[in-house]
Amino acid sequence: MKTIWLYCVTCAVLFCGSVSAAEFSAKVIAVMDGDTVLIKRDSGVLKIRLTDIDAPEKAQPFGETSKRSLSDMVLGKIVNINSQAMDKYGRMVARLEVNGLNVNAEMIRLGMAWEYSRFYNNKKLLALQAEAQQAPRGLWALTDPMPPWEWRKLHPRTDSKSKQRKVVSSKKVKVSPVDASCGAKKRCREMSSCEEAKHYFTQCGLKKLDGDSDGIPCEILCQPKK
Repeated sequence: MKTIWLYCVTCAVLFCGSVSAAEFSAKVIAVMDGDTVLIKRDSGVLKIRLTDIDAPEKAQPFGETSKRSLSDMVLGKIVNINSQAMDKYGRMVARLEVNGLNVNAEMIRLGMAWEYSRFYNNKKLLALQAEAQQAPRGLWALTDPMPPWEWRKLHPRTDSKSKQRKVVSSKKVKVSPVDASCGAKKRCREMSSCEEAKHYFTQCGLKKLDGDSDGIPCEILCQPKK
């Protein structure tokens, strides 16, 4: 019985590994910050966290610059995605390539993010980071740049990433978390696609996008064709 149990566990591990380790192509429809994007697949919108790097938070110095750098590389483009795992937040952790360029490595080379591999053992990225520091390029031109993981410890999240919205009913109060990918957009005219409008409507609680309460946000983008 013990042998059978070990065999089953091994099979389960191999199965999970095969699910998480996959390679495919998809279009990047939004860039959330310097290490997180949204892609569009036939099954819907998926959030991708770039593996082995950690970019400055948007509220940090250089955060917006890092985000723009990633946007210039991938936004609106078809990218190759080499998935490594799914993290505890439900994001796919992956390496991105566009036109043969390793996006994760390029963000390090440009000085737009820190090397953040497991046990900091990615020698290629560490070498690129050392090169950017020596130049200095990007965030390394700043005086004493603070790693984002240290910044997060000093600045507990109080923005839309971590706020909770209360849904009041006659019986009880339910609390549901706002999705981490929610940005500052509030109106249909700010949405670039139906997929983005649906994301803000369903994941971010932006109910005013559905003005006539028919369940379809931003009908100018999402109205079914007749």
